[in-house]
Amino acid sequence: MKTKLWAWAGPILGAALFSLAIWVLHRELSAYHFKDIVHHIRSIPSTRIAAALLLTAAGYGVMTTYDLLALRYLKQALAYGKIAMAAFIGAAFSNNIGLSMLAGASVRYRLYASWGLSALEITKLVFFCTLTLWLGFFALGGLVFVLDPLPLPTALHLPLASTRTVGLLMGLLVAAYLAAGALMKHPVRLFNWEIDGPSMKSGVLQLLVGAADWFLAAGALIALLPPTEQLSLPMLLGMYMVAQLAGLASQVPGGVGVFETVFLLEIGDKMPAEALLGSLLVYRMVYYLLPLVLSAALLGINEIFLHRESARKMMANYHRWSAPVLPPVLAVTTFIGGAVLLFSGATPGLEHRLMWLKEVVPLPLLEASHFVGSCVGMALLLLARSLQRRLDGAYWITVGLLAAGIAASLFKGLDYEEAVFLAVLLAALLPSHRFFYRKTSLLNQRFTPAWMTAIAMVAISALWLGLFSYKHVEYGDRLWWQFAFSGSAPRFLRASAGAAAVLLAYAVARLMRPAVHRPAAATTAEMATVTQVVKKSSSTAANLALLGDKSFIFSPENDAFIMFAVEGRSWVSMGDPVGPETAWPELIWRFREMSDRFGGWALFYQVAPDHLPYYLDLGLSLTKLGETARVSLPDFSLEGSSRKELRYTQRKMEKEGLSMEILPAARAAERFSELKRISDAWLAEKNTREKGFSLGNFNAAYLGHFDMAVVKRADTIVAFSNLWQSADQAELSIDLMRYDPGLAPRGVMDFLFIQLMGWGREQGYRWFDLGMAPLAGLEDRSLAPLWNRLASFLSRYGEHFYNFQGLHQYKDKFDPVWEPRYLASPGGLALPAILTHLAQLISGGIKGAVLK
Repeated sequence: MKTKLWAWAGPILGAALFSLAIWVLHRELSAYHFKDIVHHIRSIPSTRIAAALLLTAAGYGVMTTYDLLALRYLKQALAYGKIAMAAFIGAAFSNNIGLSMLAGASVRYRLYASWGLSALEITKLVFFCTLTLWLGFFALGGLVFVLDPLPLPTALHLPLASTRTVGLLMGLLVAAYLAAGALMKHPVRLFNWEIDGPSMKSGVLQLLVGAADWFLAAGALIALLPPTEQLSLPMLLGMYMVAQLAGLASQVPGGVGVFETVFLLEIGDKMPAEALLGSLLVYRMVYYLLPLVLSAALLGINEIFLHRESARKMMANYHRWSAPVLPPVLAVTTFIGGAVLLFSGATPGLEHRLMWLKEVVPLPLLEASHFVGSCVGMALLLLARSLQRRLDGAYWITVGLLAAGIAASLFKGLDYEEAVFLAVLLAALLPSHRFFYRKTSLLNQRFTPAWMTAIAMVAISALWLGLFSYKHVEYGDRLWWQFAFSGSAPRFLRASAGAAAVLLAYAVARLMRPAVHRPAAATTAEMATVTQVVKKSSSTAANLALLGDKSFIFSPENDAFIMFAVEGRSWVSMGDPVGPETAWPELIWRFREMSDRFGGWALFYQVAPDHLPYYLDLGLSLTKLGETARVSLPDFSLEGSSRKELRYTQRKMEKEGLSMEILPAARAAERFSELKRISDAWLAEKNTREKGFSLGNFNAAYLGHFDMAVVKRADTIVAFSNLWQSADQAELSIDLMRYDPGLAPRGVMDFLFIQLMGWGREQGYRWFDLGMAPLAGLEDRSLAPLWNRLASFLSRYGEHFYNFQGLHQYKDKFDPVWEPRYLASPGGLALPAILTHLAQLISGGIKGAVLK
């Protein structure tokens, strides 16, 4: 519950501050009209825009020095071109998304990791750059706030009257940092980390570079402002720093709305508000959006260059690589399309276009088009989430709505720019139907706090834009029923009501849908269905569904299922879904969404490489667990020098009077008491306990489903294993492997394997699955992921805890084909907790995970 509340805290705070900023902005602009702002934007001289562009370029150029200093501090050498690209892209993303410590970190990690830096070095680099940013802010802000203090707007209700006290505090922090650099001679130890403090010289360079960055950023805005004698350069700098601080503190992406509102309040009556807002809008495009577009293009070009060989192969397999990319991109562009329609419906149309439409379009069609356009816009905002989730129904509805939106844009005001944008989006969506394969209800899609906040911010912005555009209109009941070509305000009211009705109808429909419950243990009827599906499966691992420790999600036809269990926040699917592969995509998505509803992590344990695209579509990360050994039975024999040891084992066991017999399930049940005694003795000798989930255990109800392979001396059973047999004889495998420590000779399990493989070959089975060797096949290379290097280390040096290499060598003597197995799960910091949950789930709790 605390996790859910914390997840909502940031978005709610951001939405609240954004709404407050919109309210203040509306109050401050109450005397101005929308057309005044548009007029000012058009009247900004091109020389000022050019100056702003030059200052922006210089500012982003200075930002590249952040990374240059950081790499020098880390004693790493890279070509300046690479440093500049990583710094520019990281800065552009940070400025627009906010949370500069985190937003640009993923971009920097992607680039610097491909150039050989470790995760720890990249973390230090990001921290160093963030420190440089704030050091520059405190240095420049402290200087300006002390020398030319600003009175803070009373509307903000702050405890300070001016910025002088804040400036002094900033100066003290800067001085403390520089003093620490001069006095600290040895690394500081923080927990298990050693931190080398930057030198005095490095600190001064950070201060100068950071201050220059903020100065140039402010200069780009000042260049766009209309000239005024009432405001000096230091005053404008101070106002800019205060507004930026408010924007950063708000957690609103890029400080949008908050920065503009605070800056407008600070300027007050010293500059016309409509001119100031126009300049701020242009600044937002020049300093924020333009670099973001360029950085996205650069990032894409770099990815193609890095994988140019793979790219050629990808083009031949377009569907495979584009499946994870296209749905999210189309979802975002659909969301933007909805916002465009809502904003267009809230603002007046161009008069000369309306006059032309008056001659060719009847008024009812124009009115209906305006109303439909806003309703379509709100519907597209809601459908974008379902497109991201790849719903087939959302695809077809979006196609229809985009077509309606194109027509509405043309007939409501000849807005051909909107129509072209929507047409391009429709053209991209039409050939992409294969990516939207999920046949499920639109009402069951869970909206994250971030999605709901984004929809709310667009709706609030559209409403404010309309109220601001028509503030001169006297609102009354009769306004709703006024219909005229010049009646833009009534059309805005009706369109807003229509959009609100769409949102309300969707919300009510979601509230009225049946409640979703946390999964319970499988019922008798469900287990009967599971048994039938398992009997038809070509995978022997499907038999784990019969253990009785899992819950299930079934396909609508009840011919496929996912078996899973919950441990902590981890919702763990055991392997790939079972049943026809055509039913898998919908099952996988439903499992992901069910876990989302309860704040859980969806993960898929021991999935095969052929099916990885399904899990990549969900945005999950892949972690290699090890490799499973499969022996080709038609090729298996005891001939040749490589099988000398196996031949020796077979002759030895036969001389001692051992033989193998396959007991049908009914006959095996008659000897369960004898088998139980052997199992208990084996567990005691190994000093271990029964496992579960991914491993079978001695349970009469479970073992009753299977034939039993037993090794006997005369009529006394000395070892046994239950048989997993696929429906189409594609695969044969075993689960429990237990022997009597007092009666079974050394090598008895080798003998059992040899006999079973020979029997399976005679029965026509194609493969014998020896099971997975954990941590097998993971490379310990400098550029390998941290998990691979840690797992490789454990495989080599963790023999005291688990015989990793011995198990691999044991299976390798049967000359198997090794196939990788993966964990598909959320990555990052969640992985250690996920691995802990898996260990607890398999071992029966914390005690079982710690002990054997």
